[in-house]
Amino acid sequence: MSFIWSLIVGGIIGWLAGLIVGRNIPGGVIGNIIAGFVGAWLGQLILGDWGPDVANFAIIPAIIGAVVLVFLLSLVMRAFRKTDR
Repeated sequence: MSFIWSLIVGGIIGWLAGLIVGRNIPGGVIGNIIAGFVGAWLGQLILGDWGPDVANFAIIPAIIGAVVLVFLLSLVMRAFRKTDR
């Protein structure tokens, strides 16, 4: 049950990051979950484990890490779209 809860929280973190940045995450729900997990990992690696903890995610560093990840991903995707034309 904790794995399912982690998937849900990771998806919500990825979705919130997409809303904050204002960009859609490629891959829909799966993309949100991946962005949430990778962003949470990066955020906790860089910022530590401070703030409220839900499903083994420190929420504030996880959201900050996911926002940075989504922003960088959107820049890379935009650069690839410009070179394809």
